[in-house]
Amino acid sequence: MGTSDEEIDRLLGKLTPRARALLLDGATTWRTRAEPALGLRELVMSDGPAGVRGEAWDERITSVLLPSASALAATWDEDLVESLGGLLAAEARRKGVDVLLAPTLNLHRSPLGGRHFECFSEDPELTGRVGAALVRGVQAHGVAATAKHYVANDSETDRLTVDVRVDERALREVYLAPFEAAVAAGVRLVMAGYNAVDGTTMTANALLSDPLKGEWGFDGVVVSDWGAVRSTEDTARSGLDLAMPGPDSPWGEALARAVADGTVPEDTVDDKVRRLLRLAAWLGALGEGEPTASGAARAGTEAPPAPRPAVAPRERALARRAVAAGSVLLANRGVLPLDPGRLRTVAVIGAHAARTRTQGGGSAGVFPPHEVSVLDGVRAALRGRARVVHVPGPRPDGPAPPLGHDACTDPRSGLPGVLLRMLDADGRELYAERRRGGRLLEPRLVPGAHTVEISARLRPRTAGRWTLGVAGFGRMSLALDGRPLLAGDFPPPTDDPAVVHVNPPAQYAGADLAVGQDALLVARRELAPGTGRATVVSAAPPAPDAAASPAEAARAASGADAAIVVVGTTEHGECEGYDRTTLSLGATQNALVRAVAAANPRTVAVVNSGGPVELPWRDAVGAVLLAWFPGQEGGDGLADVLFGRAEPGGRLPTTWPAALADAPVTRTLPADGRLPYDEGLHVGHRGWLRHARVPAYWFGHGLGYTTWAHEELTVPPRAGAGEDVTVRVRVRNTGARSGREVVQVYLARPGSAVERPVRWFAGYAAVRARPGESVTATVRVPARALRHWCVRERAWRTETGRWRVLAGRSAGEVPLVADLEVVGPGSG
Repeated sequence: MGTSDEEIDRLLGKLTPRARALLLDGATTWRTRAEPALGLRELVMSDGPAGVRGEAWDERITSVLLPSASALAATWDEDLVESLGGLLAAEARRKGVDVLLAPTLNLHRSPLGGRHFECFSEDPELTGRVGAALVRGVQAHGVAATAKHYVANDSETDRLTVDVRVDERALREVYLAPFEAAVAAGVRLVMAGYNAVDGTTMTANALLSDPLKGEWGFDGVVVSDWGAVRSTEDTARSGLDLAMPGPDSPWGEALARAVADGTVPEDTVDDKVRRLLRLAAWLGALGEGEPTASGAARAGTEAPPAPRPAVAPRERALARRAVAAGSVLLANRGVLPLDPGRLRTVAVIGAHAARTRTQGGGSAGVFPPHEVSVLDGVRAALRGRARVVHVPGPRPDGPAPPLGHDACTDPRSGLPGVLLRMLDADGRELYAERRRGGRLLEPRLVPGAHTVEISARLRPRTAGRWTLGVAGFGRMSLALDGRPLLAGDFPPPTDDPAVVHVNPPAQYAGADLAVGQDALLVARRELAPGTGRATVVSAAPPAPDAAASPAEAARAASGADAAIVVVGTTEHGECEGYDRTTLSLGATQNALVRAVAAANPRTVAVVNSGGPVELPWRDAVGAVLLAWFPGQEGGDGLADVLFGRAEPGGRLPTTWPAALADAPVTRTLPADGRLPYDEGLHVGHRGWLRHARVPAYWFGHGLGYTTWAHEELTVPPRAGAGEDVTVRVRVRNTGARSGREVVQVYLARPGSAVERPVRWFAGYAAVRARPGESVTATVRVPARALRHWCVRERAWRTETGRWRVLAGRSAGEVPLVADLEVVGPGSG
């Protein structure tokens, strides 16, 4: 996989300065440029934190869907995450993908962050460790990983332009730290974010050169986020190496001209090309002769998608194990695990039970080969043993879902799905095909295409006033049985690619439908520059009576031996491109849980969200199980936990507030384009401790199916500054079942000469023990956990003197305390 620096220089010498410059932006949306003179083929990139989508948004091209990144961090299991990285790499190789745009290493700075599901945690140390594990897993199989989004890209509001103002210490110790860990793990690419930091956009920011390439020695490729390069010379003179997507980026010919006239030095471009060639050599994409086409072809000549091989049983089993490993048991009053042998009837309640949300919204979305809902999983686990009753409950707040193939037929063939047609300016059909559903983000482009048309014959199963919609931008219309429902011009309010190409807003109209009377729904949108081509058609039946739904659910719960009520967020609430404005699940879902809990004390509330939500009923239910966005095997993995086949292995990677107002950091809205990180070092549990506030659940919290006593903490009497410290914690399983405990270590520095958090997370180790057994967890506290960034000296320093080491099961429960003497010259 390697090519010497001398060979790279020899290849570089074959190219003119213009040819070198032209290599540094994309050939297409997802491909780099080929160079036949070097035997350099195109490199194929794909979104991929939870699955490898490949180059096309097409529901016929399926991808294994893993639990969300927040769920992976909740496993506190780097070996498992590394294995899941290997699964993603295998998927990438099957699809001809060279570069996976993952992991996302931004932090859960505020609980309102709309993209938390794609990020690991609130803590730089945990994020760095889990992110490094995913990098190792992906790259062990010859696929390059990408650490993103460098740096301080921790919220979505005005994300293309926001200027984050963060002090140097916090930047170094908190936000850069996970990227430093990824570089140490050998990550091959780092993605520069859309945002600015301290007045300079990240694609032109000096932070790309130092610490990334200088101090850390990163020798890989710095790639832009898609569309983040908005100028030529300042970005080209920076540490950015590759502008994506192509072929119409501000680099290309403009960069070649800038090199020719001397405004961008040739040696600056040469360093970028060397990095790209090193990456290509590592990927086996260099020196192969004429490049060959693979995967999707250029726009306008796309071939039909190739069928994907069936998901291997071992992949499904690993994804299923990850669900249980990341699920967090927040509370349990003797209800879980449920004993299937003692159950005759189980009530499964809530819209999220039957339509469990398996992934977050935005560019990372994939089309899984199947999705196992909580209802599916419970039914499979109890088949032949107990009766399962499902009550949908109220419809969650949010937009109507896209048309599914089970709710409509293609009017031309009569088969399940919709009819997609591309029309010219005179309305003549240029192309047509049947598609599985109404969410069509990349309808195939053909020469002369002017209008996208999606038609479907609806088969209503519920009579009444339906909500029908079409999403997209530009001139759009919606008609039912030839009768216009809406028409208008809807220009995009933003150029955010996640909004334009992935999640455009919908326009709605109402119509009365009757059971047994099919209706022809036709949506059209014109194609125009800058509006993308995403077109989504949706239909929602009349909402159930919000007042009657809880009563119906309560009746079902009262007649059952146990009740499982599933509530969660919608794509309207947790999605790339938007921050949340509330942590509430809404009055209707909260009322549903309260009604079910009042009817049956053996009620398990399953929470289906990617980040924190308010749980005002958490003390009223028998158990609270956090499912996250659990991926395609979610229902089976959660059933394993509910019925005791697996222990809930998760611990919270983020502190959960009881109410949004309690959270120390809630600001995600810039003022005059700037977003100050006024909290400095005090992010996550550090902020809660600083303000002496008590959350609903601390960072690190999570219950298993046994109990533990933390008995003894052993710390070396002294350690040298700049050295790792090994501490040992003895714990005992005091319950009746074997289990796993995550032993966590925190640090404090009483009397520090510099500002410090009250305490901060420093390391962990997981142990297993049988009932009554004592085991010792060996926890390595890295030297970096004791150092601080000295702004005056622009260097890392470690204070000597007395430190405090604390151990326990969460940031708020640390019963064991010992002192550590740090000695040495003060540098580390």
